Amino acid sequence: MTTTLDEAFSIDHLLSAEERSWRDRARAFANDRIRPVIEQDFEDKHFRSEFVAELGALGVLGMHLKDDGCAGAGAVSYGLVCHELEAADSGWRTFVSVQGSLAMSAISKFGSDEQKADWLPRMARGEAIGCFALTEPDGGSDPAAMRTRARRDGDDWVISGAKRWIGLAALADVAVVWAATEDGVRGFLVPTGTPGFAATAIDGKLSMRASVQCDIVLDEVRVPGDAMLPGARGLSGPFSCLNEARYGIVWGAMGAARDCLEVSIGRATSREVFGRPIGATQLIQEKLANMLVEYEKGMLLALHLGRLKEAGLLTPTQISVGKLNSVREALAIAREARTILGGDGITNAFPVMRHMANLESVRTYEGTDEIHTLVLGRALTGLAAFA
Repeated sequence: MTTTLDEAFSIDHLLSAEERSWRDRARAFANDRIRPVIEQDFEDKHFRSEFVAELGALGVLGMHLKDDGCAGAGAVSYGLVCHELEAADSGWRTFVSVQGSLAMSAISKFGSDEQKADWLPRMARGEAIGCFALTEPDGGSDPAAMRTRARRDGDDWVISGAKRWIGLAALADVAVVWAATEDGVRGFLVPTGTPGFAATAIDGKLSMRASVQCDIVLDEVRVPGDAMLPGARGLSGPFSCLNEARYGIVWGAMGAARDCLEVSIGRATSREVFGRPIGATQLIQEKLANMLVEYEKGMLLALHLGRLKEAGLLTPTQISVGKLNSVREALAIAREARTILGGDGITNAFPVMRHMANLESVRTYEGTDEIHTLVLGRALTGLAAFA
């Protein structure tokens, strides 16, 4: 199952047989199931719900978790799966991230034994969908200013507030809702059928159109005392989950970049102008070479971060390096690819404009370029410049 770039830039000898197996299965799913329908799904704003159980059967939902029903795969294996799914479409890597790296990770890291047993096996099989309700309408970069509140009322909790840009919320069975309490920010498992919980899909998107992002309103939502995630206290809880998702993006964005580069190579060798393939010109070859170099660097960075994660050495600052670089360079590769495709590059005959539009969303969520830049600036100077 090699591709042009596998041959030009091979990392197979740096991967274990198990890691290659995860990659190849994810690539087969992306090629056989997602690619034949994704352009029409993007056009129709259609999320193909039947893929959820199929991804569960593939074993990729919460695959990096060690809990009952989860695959317990390594970080590099998980990264390679993200890479292959996003090479087909960012929306499907996003689904796997929201389900596994955000919602399931929150339950795995901070949930009680009862909460884990209730939700994680079903979520791993794709029988239940979760969402992660952190971002609010006024912005996501300052969660310390959270307005959603949870107050005690007898043995129950009552939650009121609003969330925005919450992936999967209109489809989810359970929402991990983060709310301010008298004891700091806490997480709650809220079944989405609870009275007062309402999720509405956001329309008018020009990006991530085959995915679902929502507004949530929590109007005096009452949940029992044991709905709280007992192990999460303060913003360190949701931040640790966000870092799991950001790690997947490091690999995923390079998948979109790879697809754009491969399409460019195919077009450069098949389209003839002035009596020869455009790939025979120096300017086109320079573009392709530059795109390849940035792709190679991004993949080696992703692999390095994966090995650090497996060794328990990966830091949030290092994840910021990866997220900032991968998305920025993937966008640059997509834009250069569009120039090679000429006017046809803006049509859905090619995936490049779809990738480019999706990557604009990936650039914003899980920390904007600006936030990750300031994370790195703080690490270099010891001085925080967020305000």
